Amino acid sequence: QVQLVESGGGLVQAGGSLRLSCVASGRTFSTYTMAWFRQAPGKEREIVAAISWNAGNTYYVDSVKGRFTISRDNAKNTVYLQMNSLKPDDTAVYYCAAGTFVSTGRNGYDYWGQGTQVTVSS
Repeated sequence: QVQLVESGGGLVQAGGSLRLSCVASGRTFSTYTMAWFRQAPGKEREIVAAISWNAGNTYYVDSVKGRFTISRDNAKNTVYLQMNSLKPDDTAVYYCAAGTFVSTGRNGYDYWGQGTQVTVSS
């Protein structure tokens, strides 16, 4: 069992930056692929970025490429999402997820955090 707790969300102006963190419980964090998803009001939950267990493989949705960076620190059981050049369209609840393989679909992830709100004002 893995428990995930996100933090770092908030209100920021367009063009600003935020760094999200997700701390995982359990000794097996380093074996999991980790991902960030987001869900805006009235929209489906979509993947933002994912990172393999050893950070050797990463994935980004096209809309965040060049602006967001996913990273992990296995010694701290933590995955990060550095978000730069934020846009109002990035406004959503951001969720951390853990799974076995790098997958772009929700079904590929077994454990989820409670989410953290990111609001970008224009």
